Amino acid sequence: MGRWALDLAFVWKAVLTVGLVLLYYCFSIGITFYNKWLTKSFHFPLFMTMLHLAVIFLFSALSRALVQCSSHRARVVLSWTDYLRRVAPTALATALDVGLSNWSFLYITVSLYTMTKSSAVLFILIFSLIFKLEELRAALILVVLLIAGGLFMFTYKSTQFNVEGFALVLGASFIGGIRWTLTQMLLQKADLGLQNPIDTMFHLQPLMFLGLFPLFAVFEGLHLSTSEKIFRFQDAGLLLRVLGSLFLGGILAFGLGFSEFLLVSRTSSLTLSIAGIFKEVCTLLLAAHLLGDQISLLNWLGFALCLSGISLHVALKALHSKGTKRPRPGKGFTEQLDKDARPLCERRDSVLECGSSYGVSRPQWKTKGPCCGG
Repeated sequence: MGRWALDLAFVWKAVLTVGLVLLYYCFSIGITFYNKWLTKSFHFPLFMTMLHLAVIFLFSALSRALVQCSSHRARVVLSWTDYLRRVAPTALATALDVGLSNWSFLYITVSLYTMTKSSAVLFILIFSLIFKLEELRAALILVVLLIAGGLFMFTYKSTQFNVEGFALVLGASFIGGIRWTLTQMLLQKADLGLQNPIDTMFHLQPLMFLGLFPLFAVFEGLHLSTSEKIFRFQDAGLLLRVLGSLFLGGILAFGLGFSEFLLVSRTSSLTLSIAGIFKEVCTLLLAAHLLGDQISLLNWLGFALCLSGISLHVALKALHSKGTKRPRPGKGFTEQLDKDARPLCERRDSVLECGSSYGVSRPQWKTKGPCCGG
C-alpha cells in the first residue's frame, strides 16, 4: 500500500510538472510569435507594449484583490519615497528591455531574436560581476566565451540579418543585464516586501508605462495620431479588432509571468531553467517550420554553442545549491502564493534563467554575503 501511494504521488508530480511546463511554453512561445505576427500589420510596437503594461497592471491588481480577500491579509503598498527612489531604476530598465525587444520585431526574424535574447545571460554575468553578486571564476569565463562565440556564429553570414533589428535586440539584452541585476538587488530588500511576483508586477507597471512614454512620443506619437487604425479610425469594427488583438497580447504577457511563478513554486527554479533551454530549441524549430526562417548549419552550430554555455551556467548553479528542499505541492493556492514568495536569496536552489518580460520576477542566482543583505 505504501509503495503504491509513493508511485501514485510520483506520477501525480510528474504529470503536474509536465502540465506546468507546457502551460509555460504556450504563453512564452505564444507571445513571441504573437508579437511578431501583430507587428507585421500594426507598426507601433511601443504603443503595443504600453497597452500590454496597462493590461498586466489591471490583472495584477485584480489578483492582489482576490488573494487579499481569500487570505484576509493586506498586500504591500510602497510609500512614494521608496517607490520612486528604489523601484524606479528597475522599472526604467525593464521598460527599455521590453520596449526595444518588441521594437526589434519590425526588422528581424523570430530565430535571430531568440538567439540574440539568449545572449542576455552574457550581460547579466558581466553586471553581476560588476555589482559583486558573482565571484570571477574560470567556469564563468568559459560560459561567457561559449555564449559570445555562439552569438557570433549564429549571426555570421546570416541571410536574414538586419543591422537595425539586431542592434535593437542586442541593446535590449544589454539593458536586460542591468534590469535583472537591479531586480535581484530590489528583491533582496526584505523591508520593501516585493518578494511576491504579483506585487512586483503591480508596482513596476505604472513606472514602466511612464518610462516608455517619452520614447513612444518621439518615435510613434505623431504617426499613431494620424493612423486610421486607432485615432483617425473610419471603421469601428477595425478599431475593435486592433484593440482586441493588443489586449490579447497583454493577457499573454500576464499569463507568461504567472505561469513562470506557478512552475517555480510547484517544482523548482531549476525546472524553469531547464525548460527555458528546451523552449529556445522549440522556438527556433517552429520559426523555421512556420515562418520559413532560414537557418544554416553554421547558425545551428552557433545556437548549440550558445545553449551549451547557458546549460553549463545552469549546471554550475544547480551543483552550487545541491540538496535544497522545495515546498510541497499539496498546499492551498493562497498559502502557497505567499510562502513561495519569501525572499529569493533564501531560495538556495535559485538559478539564473533570464528572458522574461514585463517586469515579472524571475528566479535569480544565489548571492554572496548574508541573506537579504544590502
